[in-house]
Amino acid sequence: MKITKVETILVGAHRLILRLHTDEGLIGLGEPFAGGRARSCATAIEQLESYLLGKDPRRVVHHWQGMFRHASHRGGWILTSALSGVEQALWDLAGKAAGLPVHLLLGGVCRDRVRMCGLVGGDTPDSAADSVHDSMAAGFTAGKMVLPVSAAADLPGHGPGRIVDIFAAMREAGGPGYDLAIDFGGRMAPQEALSVIRALEPHEPLYVAEPIGPRNVDGMTALSRQTRIPIAIGAHVYTKGGFQEILEKKAARIIQLNISRAGGISEGCLIAGLAQAHRVAVVLHSPPGPIGMAASLHLAACIPNLLVQESALSGEGDLNGGPRLVGGQSPVPPGHGLAVTLDDDTLAVLAEQQHHQGPPMPAIEPTRRSSANMAEPALRTEASPWLG
Repeated sequence: MKITKVETILVGAHRLILRLHTDEGLIGLGEPFAGGRARSCATAIEQLESYLLGKDPRRVVHHWQGMFRHASHRGGWILTSALSGVEQALWDLAGKAAGLPVHLLLGGVCRDRVRMCGLVGGDTPDSAADSVHDSMAAGFTAGKMVLPVSAAADLPGHGPGRIVDIFAAMREAGGPGYDLAIDFGGRMAPQEALSVIRALEPHEPLYVAEPIGPRNVDGMTALSRQTRIPIAIGAHVYTKGGFQEILEKKAARIIQLNISRAGGISEGCLIAGLAQAHRVAVVLHSPPGPIGMAASLHLAACIPNLLVQESALSGEGDLNGGPRLVGGQSPVPPGHGLAVTLDDDTLAVLAEQQHHQGPPMPAIEPTRRSSANMAEPALRTEASPWLG
């Protein structure tokens, strides 16, 4: 079997799908994280075409090494996202050729259902509580609050009160049977993050994700030592080399891994194994769409140290062959390859979702009250107790 064509399908600025065609008629699907840069990511994939044409897609790890190691400029989220999508499609073809699901090619499952964590939140306590009710109605038993940008901007001079009020309302709405995490989005300086985390401790978040910028590993290490709440980082980290320092410095008790931009399924296995060696749990970060979700679920089924799989998809499942939520968990996809299909009707659904998602987020114009908080954390004028 040989690859004959590399096809990219743009679905607006936010989403990109790729198809690898073969001489045997099999088609492999992949979904990189485009992050509002779908055209740039598509160009990166097209530049890999000369390498891929004529290759046997079943040599997944060999081709990953060939594409990554031979690049003159390695790393960066666009290039690694492109590689991640291609690698998913290679696994899809390998599974289809063998007549097996990808999780069996990875060594078989540790679990046949994966606990899912929905995305929830709101600008006010009432709207945030409503989002938890909606999440529970869809069948989720865990959710992650995405911190409103405006709430982070209010921190200087106002303290963590608004954030805590929103989280407390969501915690009450969910009750004891609903676990709730919170994602700061890396928007805070270390001292701001610590003040919010300490204020949240009585409400027992499942974990706090990305409290400060992802490159501030020393600051994250110091932060982790000053709270009993598990810190999770890694959503913006690529390849096992990127996670190595985080794990060696014990900067987090949980790593967030998005296989649509961290390097793909094979690299995800290696990263999860590295985390397990350090006794660190794994949260599989929300994929960009249903193909990425299917790929992530195959990995989720196979790694012993999984905590949850995050999902922005609805509980009923979104697309033909996509994951379905049952009792807060998603069954592992049972079909060949990634076990997800892509046809014209599916593309129409994706296009409609993209229409509702809207254009890429514009730059935020700082106000007098928020301008200090909009600066990069390492550049703010407040003295850091850890960084000197």
